[in-house]
Amino acid sequence: MLTGQLALLMSSLFASAAFYINFAEQPARMGLDDGALLAEWKMAYKRGFVIQAPLAVLGFVLGIIAWYGTGRPLFLAGALLMVANWPWTLVVMMPVNKRLMASPLEAAGADSRALISKWNHLHAVRTVLGALAVLAFFLALVR
Repeated sequence: MLTGQLALLMSSLFASAAFYINFAEQPARMGLDDGALLAEWKMAYKRGFVIQAPLAVLGFVLGIIAWYGTGRPLFLAGALLMVANWPWTLVVMMPVNKRLMASPLEAAGADSRALISKWNHLHAVRTVLGALAVLAFFLALVR
């Protein structure tokens, strides 16, 4: 059952990081001027990717192993919720990410601010997916 507990840990770390980004970091950075906002988003995006991407993969792999070892469908559900972050990010969020990363800091303005606001709404889906994975893994462990 250690793999199930580790899957829960990975999903909890992922969901916590995603929640922090949506509800602490994003509101704070929105108080910056346009140039500083874009600069901060670019730095935070690179660092956030390094943290969240491996957590999503580890949560998925550990969830699959736990499901295979126990036969509990909630482990499979949690694993699928964790891996759902990848297609969501690559298909839905990546166009916004690329536009923001390609935006020169000196061109920052209302358009880049609106894109960062849109990005936050898209990122909230990642927060929800992570929280649902936590719930699925937790229920798989206690049932």
